Amino acid sequence: MKGLIIAVAVIAVLAILLIRSYNKMKNSPAVEDSELIEHLTAQNFAHKTKNGVVLVDFWADWCMPCKMMAPILNDVAETAGKKVTVYKLNVDEQQQIAAKFGIRNIPTMILFKDGKEVERMIGVKQKDYILSSIQKAQ
Repeated sequence: MKGLIIAVAVIAVLAILLIRSYNKMKNSPAVEDSELIEHLTAQNFAHKTKNGVVLVDFWADWCMPCKMMAPILNDVAETAGKKVTVYKLNVDEQQQIAAKFGIRNIPTMILFKDGKEVERMIGVKQKDYILSSIQKAQ
């Protein structure tokens, strides 16, 4: 019985810590996009993705994992330089493009080469993983 009480107490403390951590992250300000990252619209999507290696991040303002990806994408854009162009597309504002590509989960990043999808990454990915994917696409 004593062990059960201790287990319940530990779980309660962990739950409180998790909730506090979540609330802190939820209320944290969004990370500014690098000046190397441009936002896409339905009007410029096809033109911007048709040449070279392009990484498009499908995201939304309310998405916590998307907020976590922002500094990683900034690093990718700055590290990769001219090897890749990084764009972001807000799925709430550009629903027709998100639907066209079957975006069901965010963040989703699609790597294009000369307008054709070569890889799809769903969820939070580390910088090295993304850079490796870019290297393979070249």
